[in-house]
Amino acid sequence: MPAYVLVDMDVTDPDRYDEYKALAGPAVEQYGGRYIVRGGASEVLEGDRTYHRTVVIEFPDADSARNWYHGPEYSRARGVRATAAIGNFLLVEGA
Repeated sequence: MPAYVLVDMDVTDPDRYDEYKALAGPAVEQYGGRYIVRGGASEVLEGDRTYHRTVVIEFPDADSARNWYHGPEYSRARGVRATAAIGNFLLVEGA
C-alpha cells in the first residue's frame, strides 16, 4: 500500500534551503520515493490554517517512508534543513 509524507515547511533561509533540497531529493529516490508536490501555488479552500511550502512525497509503503526519514542519507539533509526552515512532517498510508 503506498504511503505519503505530507510536509508543511516555512523556509527561513532560501539559500540554505536549496542546499537541503539538493541532499533530500537523492535520498527520497534512494528509498523508492517520488515527489508528487514540491512547492507551487496553493489555495486554502476551507479553514483558517496558514500553509507555507507544501510538499507531498509518495513511497511504495510506510516502511520505506520511515526508512528514508530515519536513514543516514536523509539525516544529513535534516541537519541542513534545521538551519533553513521550520516544518511539520506527517506520514499517511494511502488507500
